[in-house]
Amino acid sequence: MPTHPPTDQAAEAPRPHRGHDDAPDTTALFARLAGLADGPERDVLRAELTTAWLPMAHRIAGRFRDRGENAEDLRQVAALGLVKAIDRFDPARGAFESYAVPTITGEVKRHFRDRTWALRVPRRVQELRNQVRVARRDLVQRPGGATPTVAGIAGHTGLTEEEVTTGLTALDSYRTISLDAEPPGDGGTLAETLGGPDPAYTVVIDREAAKRSLGRLPERDRAILYMRFFEDLSQSRIAARLGISQMHVSRLLHHICTRVRAEAQDPKADRREG
Repeated sequence: MPTHPPTDQAAEAPRPHRGHDDAPDTTALFARLAGLADGPERDVLRAELTTAWLPMAHRIAGRFRDRGENAEDLRQVAALGLVKAIDRFDPARGAFESYAVPTITGEVKRHFRDRTWALRVPRRVQELRNQVRVARRDLVQRPGGATPTVAGIAGHTGLTEEEVTTGLTALDSYRTISLDAEPPGDGGTLAETLGGPDPAYTVVIDREAAKRSLGRLPERDRAILYMRFFEDLSQSRIAARLGISQMHVSRLLHHICTRVRAEAQDPKADRREG
């Protein structure tokens, strides 16, 4: 009985299972890449593999598009993860997709953990934020669900109420707001709604610091300070009142102010007096 030569279809080796349409069959390319040393030929092959698998990297990046980060930035991060996966993949250990997906996903998650927070916070706080965010979304989506309480979120997640509070605080700390932003209301900027240093505080501190020193001054010295700084008299008028020269008043004022300032700035002055 004559035998028929094998057809091309029968001779073709079975292709590995691919989980998605964007998972191309690059088994032969990876086998070639594994046998190449660094150089132009390897760079060309590496670029070809990157182009072939880039749609998968973009699909993974799309899973994170609702987290407030620019979509193009996420695609670039996923592409970086893809390149790392290609460089580290060992064809003898299985299918590339099984290795690349967690590698790319991990790179995107690291990007969120390390680069997108306006303030650097501990990893544990970031994890609490994610747990609280997911739990709050799940509770709200339930039939008749209202805004969940701290206790409700704690019961849903198994976290303590203190941990839930920390996570809720982190939800509001993910992005900072510019002081030039316009809050809802009558217009203006956020900076215009913030208070500033009160100069009266400095006056109070200085007054309290000088009080004891002023109390220790001779009566004439206190009288000179009172006339100059409370009655706002000129040195000439003070001199006329006291029957001394204007130059003498100037020297006395300098001496008195220097003494009061030195004692006010010396924390040991009161202890020495006592």
